[in-house]
Amino acid sequence: MSDNGTTAAPEEPLLAMRGVTKRFGAVQALDGVDVDIIAGEVVALVGDNGAGKSTLVKVISGIYSPDQAAIWFNGQPVSIHGPGGAARLGIATVYQDLALCDNLDVVENMFLGHERRAGIGVVTRALDETSMERRSNELLENLAVTIPDLRSEVGTLSGGQRQQVAVARSLLGEPKVVLLDEPTAALGVAQTAQVLALIKRLRENDLGVMVISHNLADVFEVADRIVVLRLGRVAGVYDAAKTNQNEIVAAITGARTEVAA
Repeated sequence: MSDNGTTAAPEEPLLAMRGVTKRFGAVQALDGVDVDIIAGEVVALVGDNGAGKSTLVKVISGIYSPDQAAIWFNGQPVSIHGPGGAARLGIATVYQDLALCDNLDVVENMFLGHERRAGIGVVTRALDETSMERRSNELLENLAVTIPDLRSEVGTLSGGQRQQVAVARSLLGEPKVVLLDEPTAALGVAQTAQVLALIKRLRENDLGVMVISHNLADVFEVADRIVVLRLGRVAGVYDAAKTNQNEIVAAITGARTEVAA
């Protein structure tokens, strides 16, 4: 660890952002933020309320356009134009509200807005239920998801299972980077364990994963690196294996003291 409590990214990142700046009127939400997301790694983004976490996620996912930023994806300079542009690059985001329809089943939620249809050249052709169910099953099996019936209404599932459906849905477009916004918020112990195991499987599948969380116990369970934001700036980038919760809390609050690496 360097003198400022940071550690360099270990390899070429999938997504590299430099000098990300975003202002809303008189509020400087992000001020020269640098962040990397690397294949096969979980990076956690932590910070107090108002630190800039949500703004940074919305910049990465294309909801906000930065006032200033240099962005590279797979080593190539890019611009992110809207959520569709982020998706085309290979960036998927699962927000805290999950955006699931409780009255639809798992398969219907997975393909909502991206339904597959059978036949060619027929305007009112039927949905290809078999194809969609097969693809849903492949994605969920690959993630070892604990949902026994793909035709169960999502409203009947547990919080952990709902999170699993939302994450699996985000993988339909075969992204390289997945952003997870507070994935364990309001979940019980068993459900949280399901979601943390899912995050680890995303890493095993060589995806670059960013987890935004207030729960430091969960962060230390899955993260390889921890990025601390404070007042719109990066307060430190830590190797999760070489730091502890006290040091992270100190960085979040601005009371960080040097800890030997």
